[in-house]
Amino acid sequence: MLPRDPIMLLSYVNTQLRDRDASLDALCDREETDRDALCAALREIGYEYDAAQNRFV
Repeated sequence: MLPRDPIMLLSYVNTQLRDRDASLDALCDREETDRDALCAALREIGYEYDAAQNRFV
């Protein structure tokens, strides 16, 4: 289950992308979560996914 707090979500997602998942799609598949909803939640706090870096910046 993904954290609900946006800052905790950002930290968790970026850590998973760094340590475990090769892409955002892989993370979303493993976590069984909607990519668009995840991106929207992090966009609300000013973060966008950067595929080249495989993290939200």
